[in-house]
Amino acid sequence: MMFVAGVSFKTAPVALREQLAAVPSRLTETANRLKQQGGLSEIVLLSTCNRVELYGVAPSAEGLVELLASLAQSSVDISPYVYVHTEEAAARYLFAVASGLDSMVLGETEITGQIKTAYEAARADHLTGRVLNCAFQRAFQVVKDIRTHTQIGRGATSVGSVAVQLAEKIFSGDFNDKTIMIIGAGKMGEACIRHLAKKGVRSIIVANRTLEHAEELAKQVGGRAVNYMDKGLAAMIEADIVVSSTGCPATILDREDVEMVMRQRPNRPLFLIDIAVPRDIAADVQQLENVFLYNMDHLEQLMNENVHLREQEVERCREIIEQHTVALMEKLSAPVGKPEARKPKPQMDWSFQGALVGYAK
Repeated sequence: MMFVAGVSFKTAPVALREQLAAVPSRLTETANRLKQQGGLSEIVLLSTCNRVELYGVAPSAEGLVELLASLAQSSVDISPYVYVHTEEAAARYLFAVASGLDSMVLGETEITGQIKTAYEAARADHLTGRVLNCAFQRAFQVVKDIRTHTQIGRGATSVGSVAVQLAEKIFSGDFNDKTIMIIGAGKMGEACIRHLAKKGVRSIIVANRTLEHAEELAKQVGGRAVNYMDKGLAAMIEADIVVSSTGCPATILDREDVEMVMRQRPNRPLFLIDIAVPRDIAADVQQLENVFLYNMDHLEQLMNENVHLREQEVERCREIIEQHTVALMEKLSAPVGKPEARKPKPQMDWSFQGALVGYAK
């Protein structure tokens, strides 16, 4: 019997999930222990910040909750938070998770890589067999089909990626001759820089009050670092787009600063994207000629449009998942080495914990 047993951000608080989380460097060691302890013939252990799940093959579902609970360092009752799915429901759930349909951000792709890493680690350690190999390889085909035939992954939904999407709109996606300046080397600034680096930006300037932090981040993306307090405005003269996210309690860029910058770059528009809360850039700079200011309100509107677009694609994703679920179960039920016999399509069960929008248990 194929199964999945786990907890996720939808069913359990972070305080509980962190008790079950596996140490990455000991993932296969932990999976091996669970396989022996639970009498499983196959296992894949998935442990991320949003979910801890066991995918496996067992004689029955008995004892799976207790097996998952054994991941905790101390005794803890996880039964109110655990979901268990078997056979078709397990396959359907795996496909939904791998496709990002059960993620905090609908349609995100990071989970696909995390599942691949967990599966490859288990396979390399001989923890998987025919059933899970078929299931996970089919899951990656599902992801490919969903990305190809739907728009579930189109449109950014995180602040950093939406800021980059806005920059793409401004320049019609062509960054080849553009210079982007990031003010702030924190997590948000880092996210923006990583997204921009994938877009082929010609030049990236990282400005921060602490030069060492800016240098560390700039080095990772082939950019240039400057101390914002000393050379920030001079560097801004070169920029086409400035994305600011410093976390400062007061504005760091006022109208007089921008006026000085614009005098040094006549007839060149400057796009300012302020993703800081409180805001980094004074609102009245947008009154200046050739200066265009966007803040979190603009990004939130774009983000909501993207989420709505993704939600509209869920039905098509569900159809693709169902087709692959039927195909997988036919393959697994056929004798090894013989073609699968056609079976009536099983009744769809989308009752698992919120794996798709609008299908919460």
